[in-house]
Amino acid sequence: MSMKNPDQRVAIFIDVQNLYYSAKALYNAKVNFSEIVKTATAGRKLVRAIAYTVRAEMPEEQSFFDALENLGIEVKTKDLQTFVGGQKKADWDVGIAVDILKMAPRLDAIVLCSGDGDFQVLLHHAKADGCRAEVISFGKSTSAKLVEEADDFIDLDEEPNRYLLKYNNGPKPETIKKPEETKPRKIAFFKKK
Repeated sequence: MSMKNPDQRVAIFIDVQNLYYSAKALYNAKVNFSEIVKTATAGRKLVRAIAYTVRAEMPEEQSFFDALENLGIEVKTKDLQTFVGGQKKADWDVGIAVDILKMAPRLDAIVLCSGDGDFQVLLHHAKADGCRAEVISFGKSTSAKLVEEADDFIDLDEEPNRYLLKYNNGPKPETIKKPEETKPRKIAFFKKK
């Protein structure tokens, strides 16, 4: 296993929906993306940081997108799709995978900020290209297969005071199931109150 060093070129790929809903379900809190980028970079050469978001036409979402950009994170947005019958869907799995596959050959490390087990094969492929594959997510809602495939896993649950905003010093009493047990629904980033 290779180690982190300051000469490594690293890119960060943030599945905003995955982190947002994990933080909300586990801690009723919001994610501190600034700390996540700092941890993911780990003193290395940051080539690119990309946040994959869903536009739901909510007033507060633009200020969130602006805040991410102010942190130096490129924001990619996708519109929320509403299907016949009212079902809503938007996810970035394919977009994230394509970006990682295109960039990995020119990087030393990729950092995936998601706990979605669907990315296991993607990490395997990036590693086959000689790229270090790291994962940052909430361990309680992260696929065990994804953790196993990663060269390094940083569990945000271990330091919630660092990685969460407005953290209430304890998880909610309810627990959520691992992605292998129940595939989470992908819905809009913001909900009307």
